[in-house]
Amino acid sequence: MTRIKRRNFLYMVSWAIASLGISQCKIREKNTAYSVYLNRGTTNSSRRLALLIGINNYASNSQITTLQGCLTDVELQRNLLIYHFGFNPQDILVLTNSQATRQGILTAFEEHLIKQAKPGDVVVFHYSGHGSQVADSDRDFPDGLNSTIVPFDSSRPANNSGGIVQDITGRTLFLLMSALQTENVTFVLDCCHSGGAKRGNLQVRAIKGGQEFQPSPEEIAYQQKWLSRLNLTPAEFKQQRRKGVAKGVVITATNRDQLAADYPFNGFSAGAFTYLMSQHLWQENSQQPLRKILPNIGRSTNQLSFTMQTPEYEIKPGSTNDQKPIYFLDKVASAAEALITKIDGEFVEMWLGGIDSESLAAFEKAAIFAVVDGNNRTIGEIQMESRQGLVGRGKLLNKVSQGTIQPGAFCLEIVRGIPQNFSLKVGVDPSLDKDTKIAFNALSALPRIQALPLQQGEVHCIFGRMTEAYHQKLLSSKNSAPLPAIGSLGLFSVGGEVIKDSFGVAAETVTDAIKRLQAKLRALLAIRMVKMSLNTNSSRLNVTATLQRSNQNDVLIGQVFPVRGAEGKLTSSTNILRNNSYFESAKIPVNTPVELQIINNENRDLFVSVLVINSLGEMTVIFPNQWSSPGDAARLSAGETLLFPEPNLDKFSLQTQEPLGMTEVLIIISVTPLRKALKALQAIAQNRSQQSGPIAVYTPIEVIENLLEDLGESSKSNNKVRGSNNNNTSLTKSESVTKQVDTTQIAAMSITFEVV
Repeated sequence: MTRIKRRNFLYMVSWAIASLGISQCKIREKNTAYSVYLNRGTTNSSRRLALLIGINNYASNSQITTLQGCLTDVELQRNLLIYHFGFNPQDILVLTNSQATRQGILTAFEEHLIKQAKPGDVVVFHYSGHGSQVADSDRDFPDGLNSTIVPFDSSRPANNSGGIVQDITGRTLFLLMSALQTENVTFVLDCCHSGGAKRGNLQVRAIKGGQEFQPSPEEIAYQQKWLSRLNLTPAEFKQQRRKGVAKGVVITATNRDQLAADYPFNGFSAGAFTYLMSQHLWQENSQQPLRKILPNIGRSTNQLSFTMQTPEYEIKPGSTNDQKPIYFLDKVASAAEALITKIDGEFVEMWLGGIDSESLAAFEKAAIFAVVDGNNRTIGEIQMESRQGLVGRGKLLNKVSQGTIQPGAFCLEIVRGIPQNFSLKVGVDPSLDKDTKIAFNALSALPRIQALPLQQGEVHCIFGRMTEAYHQKLLSSKNSAPLPAIGSLGLFSVGGEVIKDSFGVAAETVTDAIKRLQAKLRALLAIRMVKMSLNTNSSRLNVTATLQRSNQNDVLIGQVFPVRGAEGKLTSSTNILRNNSYFESAKIPVNTPVELQIINNENRDLFVSVLVINSLGEMTVIFPNQWSSPGDAARLSAGETLLFPEPNLDKFSLQTQEPLGMTEVLIIISVTPLRKALKALQAIAQNRSQQSGPIAVYTPIEVIENLLEDLGESSKSNNKVRGSNNNNTSLTKSESVTKQVDTTQIAAMSITFEVV
């Protein structure tokens, strides 16, 4: 995550703040008791105002492409502000689709924010929708363009030839921001200003703009009105704009050269940035400054394996706003995976906004949550029965007393339901043309592979052909990596990037290509399954993993630990932050010696396994590494520190290797031995006559399945998995193929870096 260059900021749709129809702006109250937890954990007494805008569907005659996730973004932000940051629902104005006209936006900003916000109040503005650009008559910047947001009633000609548009420009938004009386202002803008309508399986939140598009006369007149109200001359206005933002902080989903993705997650669509940001903030119970929180969010967007998005921010010139807590609130509520929104007898509805995107498939049937009170004491449990998008429905298993559980209560994960029949979803690209049906049949014939059309839901990768047109597009996108031959077949990420080493020769048939890719697809499936178990946020184990350059203790690559396991055990002066957030994206030269340190702060023995996944999806087990007795080698005694390679013991070294690109270190720690997985790895080592050292795993799916089996057995042995004996319930046939894993008794963590 980087700061926006001062002169780049106004180019972005980051200036875009929202078009809304004020006449339809009544807040839709839910049937929930918001007041119960309204100010949970907050101390700031200032008023908190928010204006949230999301536009999926534009006017029918607008010629503007439809989006899928902008209304979800609004709901994500609204629930976060109410339940985690203590906003009163009546102070949050939500405008969607037809409400978000040009006049609606401007009126809403004036009436809800400018007229109500007093000095010291907190203001949040969120916009999700399309962005664009129009000609700037003042030519304040080299390209002569001014970024815009695209209201519901804006339009484009069928041939995109240009003309007057009803967009809201960055110039107008700067003036509106200047009119706010408070400095505690945050704009969150999930849009971009350039790009095509689609990219891989994603939609792009931008429509065509440029010199041929002109701001409307109404827009120019509106700016003149505000210049007069603010007593600004055109020259003073231009000077202020060139310095930077008018108030507070502006956070954007991308830099100006990137695409903001409308992303199909598991069962719903949302802005990739908005979902990952809100999910991260649900897990944030500290007072970390903005500049330390946003790098973590940026890292998460890049790990989704789609078009790279680097969130950026800009602060008011001369301020230290990036050193203040996000949203300028000095205390937030406790972390949580979910909250109760509705209770109907023994059944409840839940908002699952705190769950990691790669773990969503594990939160359906058989997942279990602990319901906690304002002091994080358990007052009941819920077992999930179904999930639709981010709304879950479950059943209360037990509670302390009648009426103790109410809407607004936070829920902490206890058990995940890992589906044993989990499949890799492979999108079939239209570039296959007449071979599309052959591809569907060949992919569907592979075990645990599901072939799907694009733009109709979540996929994990895309099978397609490198066309001449797309080859030229990638060449012009500053992609320095060698590209596959035109006409060759292989795999793309969901955002259309080439997956390394997956393409063959140009003359290859679809059937032969899919046969060649079987091992690759199974490796991708294994990676998806192991990432489903990552639980840094919810684990209760007190362990720390640190990756650093060998013999350079002060040069850390990454450090990670379960926050809930370490709560109360870290001093306030520590600079260790959750999920790598202390470190900017680590770029490590190839052939750099590294070492991994794992500290067991528990008063019991733990069992450790460490996997490394490179940019090709290849998996290597680097610990344990003594294969004559791997079970004992995996043990980390209470209070001890593991360092490997151990200079005086191990006969091998660890160093970064090719291929270049992102590498992920997965650290899996359990309270019980990982017997099945270790036995399988020992067999591999024996077949290779290998007594010690890392093991490359060529069939990782079997290893991961054994590992998940071990974690399930660990859950049973710790009496954390609920079944018919404990709850007078019985597992259905669907649940019987779900592996229940007690995530409080394991720690599955990740450290990511880039080999360069």
